[in-house]
Amino acid sequence: MTAAAVRLREMHAGPQPLILPNVWDAASARAYADAGFAALATSSSAVAATLGYADGQTPAAEMFAAVARIARSVPVPVTADVENGYGLTPSELVATLAECGVVGCNLEDSDPAERVLTDPDQQADFVAAVRAEAGRNLVINARVDVFVRPRAGAGPAEPSALVEAAVARSNRYLAAGADCCYPILAPEAMLPELVRLIAGPVNAMYLGGLTLAELAAAGVARITFGGLLHHQAEAALRESAKALAATAGLPD
Repeated sequence: MTAAAVRLREMHAGPQPLILPNVWDAASARAYADAGFAALATSSSAVAATLGYADGQTPAAEMFAAVARIARSVPVPVTADVENGYGLTPSELVATLAECGVVGCNLEDSDPAERVLTDPDQQADFVAAVRAEAGRNLVINARVDVFVRPRAGAGPAEPSALVEAAVARSNRYLAAGADCCYPILAPEAMLPELVRLIAGPVNAMYLGGLTLAELAAAGVARITFGGLLHHQAEAALRESAKALAATAGLPD
């Protein structure tokens, strides 16, 4: 087991949540590593925007090239958002992640093209196969998409049904070998119940309602930001561009 994988896995054990800034290129990765963050995550949506693609439309080769540039630019462990694995076999995926120099990955249980949930047994089998290929050298964060994707052929679900589905999927993936589960965009009010019922570390997305301290009090083990940090950086860049245009006397 690599030392970086050991460090990243241990960071999920508390006593405080692991705060993982989501980065999108080498410059953003260095900025957050230099600020003192002990590990970083990539954001597939932010990388997509940087490369000129819509979220979920980045070709696998370009995504992995971006991930590799990020990983080699910083001395801290990096975990990569690789969506649903881009159709790679478990052995291909694990080998590619190792070549990129990352020691963790997100695997989501929905199809980014069809935008519907994957069968949980099928996804659990995939997680188990990735675990078997990687051993303990890869920290697997199983993203659970019940709060953002419809069930095939089903209408809107009641909140209690969504919690039940998220817990069932999370526990299934943990049993298959995932290290952490990520019920993405779960309403913040549901987090304490999800933490109580999920039999392993829970990743929460920072949504701007609860503070980092309040998310920690809810019991989550890991906090990520999705594309938020990239959106903030892009907004600052646009303001800088407007200011420069005004100084140059360009029309609005």
